[in-house]
Amino acid sequence: MSDKTLVCRDCGIEFVFSEGEQEFFKERGLANIPTRCPACRKARKERRDRQAEAVAAK
Repeated sequence: MSDKTLVCRDCGIEFVFSEGEQEFFKERGLANIPTRCPACRKARKERRDRQAEAVAAK
């Protein structure tokens, strides 16, 4: 298994899906490869977390 270069679906930049990350996904049975770069994944998670906190605060 070698590193793969992917394109982020949100911002369009290329990012590397490393051999180690691929092994991590495989070990956990995650069949889908990431479609977002690490920065967009982090931003998306933070948005979801803020939305969940807002709903919980109601």
